[in-house]
Amino acid sequence: MATFKHINSKNARYSDAEKYLLFEHDEFTMKPILDESGRLIPREDHRIAALNCEGQDFAIACMRANLQYGKNQSRDDVKSHHYIISFDPRDGADNGLTVDRAQELGEQFCREHFPGHQALVCTHPDGHNHTGNIHIHIIINSLRIADVPMLPYMDRPADVKAGMKHRCTNAAMDYFKAEVMEMCHREGLYQTDLLNGSQDRINDREYWTQKKGQAKLDKSDKPTKFETDKEKLRRTIRKALETATSFDAFAELLLREGVTVKESRGRLSYLSPDRAKSITARKLGDAYDLAAVNEALARNALKRPVRSSVLDKLHEAGSVQRLVDIEAKRAEGKGIGYEKWAQGFNLQQMANTLNAYTEYGFSSMDELNELLSAARSELQESREKLKSIETIIAGKKELLKQLLTYWETKIVRQEYKALKSAKARAEYAQAHEREFRLSNAASKYFKDHGITKLPSTKALQAEIQQLTSEKNARYKDYREKQRRVKELETVKNNLENILGHKKEKRHELIPS
Repeated sequence: MATFKHINSKNARYSDAEKYLLFEHDEFTMKPILDESGRLIPREDHRIAALNCEGQDFAIACMRANLQYGKNQSRDDVKSHHYIISFDPRDGADNGLTVDRAQELGEQFCREHFPGHQALVCTHPDGHNHTGNIHIHIIINSLRIADVPMLPYMDRPADVKAGMKHRCTNAAMDYFKAEVMEMCHREGLYQTDLLNGSQDRINDREYWTQKKGQAKLDKSDKPTKFETDKEKLRRTIRKALETATSFDAFAELLLREGVTVKESRGRLSYLSPDRAKSITARKLGDAYDLAAVNEALARNALKRPVRSSVLDKLHEAGSVQRLVDIEAKRAEGKGIGYEKWAQGFNLQQMANTLNAYTEYGFSSMDELNELLSAARSELQESREKLKSIETIIAGKKELLKQLLTYWETKIVRQEYKALKSAKARAEYAQAHEREFRLSNAASKYFKDHGITKLPSTKALQAEIQQLTSEKNARYKDYREKQRRVKELETVKNNLENILGHKKEKRHELIPS
């Protein structure tokens, strides 16, 4: 799933930021990696673009702007803001995300949410942990060089003026996270709820502890997977939650592993044998708090010993894939080598499909067709729910846009009313024609939609974020139902091909 991260920088050397994007750096020390000749090693593959720099080098453009407005001259001034959007490693193979498309999304995101700022947008095809996650770096000069329209995360008049600085507040981060989620939904990418915590909450300290520990193990004779103390505790808790049906049983299973769980004021804390102080569930992640534990216990209590479904078995084994149409591929010009591979691949998929069908699944093709029809109905229902909330969010965003425009032009309306003569009013209206046109359009929007009392922008933004979280849950449900339909269709297609193949073979055996 995509993640979103922000880093402040007080480094006055803007060229260092560009150097980090273009050249290899040590993941632990963050220092440049040099080759045998002492030269910087360029990154193997990346896309980079400079925005609002007017053809100048990013570092030079930023320093000139700072001098022009007399900003960012102090040692303690935040000189730049670094935002990172990291996509799920599966998005490349499953959803067709490419480095070029990610770069386009990054530039679009930067133009929409950081207008008026000099910026570098750079996309890398892989993270330093080599998981294959495409990620985007957006580095902006903290100084704004042009007046910009009021955006939903802005709450002060200075936020729209040239010569003022960007502020990354908690409200702004929530807004950006909601926009990243919307972007992933729109692009059909994997996404989790960035606004409501994390199932496994891994902070920077734990992350780097794991990376350094793994690096040491990799150099040993018998490399294994390194686990932090927190991750060991999470694994112990997850194992207990697999079978426990009550809180007492859950506590007993943990105690067998030397872990004590305690509830206080609706919050859980865990004490492992290697710690002197308990660690709260909040620091481990949302999957380990009281609500999540009670949900898992209730789910276990409702379980019945039933036969595994074909879809569960297929999902566990790695979904059965469609048979290759060898005749079609041969017509496309594929050679004998590909044909031999395809024959072996088809035999394997036939075996997987038949095994799942007979051992875990259906008793007839009619039963398979009925389940497929039901799955398609569930998918359609999920799609309609998703479209419904998308329509609501679009309406709320349009209202927020009109509301921001109305308040942004408030001072123009007030100054106009304060003028006494008709001539002065006419001249003022002509000089501020654009502002009045926008204000009138906003007023018409409110009237057409029957809005007599304008809502608070903060309350409206919070409502949009809540709806975005709800949409994310529906989006995940939709993708899951979509996956189930696809798997059922694959099983059906394979079975029909297998049955057809058998009929052809029987026909060939009939003597003439």
